[in-house]
Amino acid sequence: MKFAVIVFPGSNCDLDMLWAVKEVLGSEAEYVRHDATSLDGFDGVLLPGGFSYGDYLRCGAIARFSNIMPEVVRFAEEGKPVFGTCNGFQVLVEAGLLPGALIRNNSLHFISKFQELKVANNQTNFTTEYEKDEVINIPIAHGEGQYYCDDETLAELKENNQIVFTYAGENPNGSIEDIAGIVNKRGNVLGMMPHPERAVEAILGSDDGLNFFKSMLKNFGKVTQ
Repeated sequence: MKFAVIVFPGSNCDLDMLWAVKEVLGSEAEYVRHDATSLDGFDGVLLPGGFSYGDYLRCGAIARFSNIMPEVVRFAEEGKPVFGTCNGFQVLVEAGLLPGALIRNNSLHFISKFQELKVANNQTNFTTEYEKDEVINIPIAHGEGQYYCDDETLAELKENNQIVFTYAGENPNGSIEDIAGIVNKRGNVLGMMPHPERAVEAILGSDDGLNFFKSMLKNFGKVTQ
C-alpha cells in the first residue's frame, strides 16, 4: 500500500506519521500538500495532527476547504482507507466524513500526556490486531478534543458499533461516553484524538500504536492490491 500524508499549513505531526508508516512499518508513504488536486497512485490517506491554518474559526474548519479535500472525500466514498488523528480527526468531522464535533476540553487547558484507551471495537479494519476491550497506552496532545454529538447521533454510533476507542481510567477532556475515536458506517474512515503514530517504538514510551497500523496494512491491503 502507498499512503498519502496530507500536509496543511500548521501540520506538525506529519513527520511522525510518515516515520511510523514508512520507516517503522515499511510501507510506502509520501507527503501531499494541501494545495494538490490529485491523489492518483495512492491507496490510503493519512491526516496528521497539528494546527491547520492556525486553528482559526474552528479546528479543521479552514483545512476542510483545502484543494486536496475533494480528493480525500472521493477516497472515502470509494471505500479506501482514510485516517485522521487529532487535528486530522477535526478535519474529517468538519468535512462531514464523520459525525459529531470536537470542542474545547472541559478543563479549557491544552493536555499533553500518555493516556490509556480501551479498544471498544476490534472488528474494524483499523483494529483487528487488538483484543476486544484491550487497554493500550497512546499519547494525547490537544486543546479541543472533547467529542460531542446529539442524542440521536450517539444512539446511531452505538447501534452501528462505530465507537472504536474510549478513554480508560479517566476522561481527560470531557468527551461524551468517553469517546476517543469513531469510524464511519462503511468502516473505512476513522478519526481519533490520540496519536498512535507517536507510539510505534518502545523508545518513545509505548509501541501500542503499532497494531493500529498493522491492522490497516493487513486489512486494507487486501482491498487495494
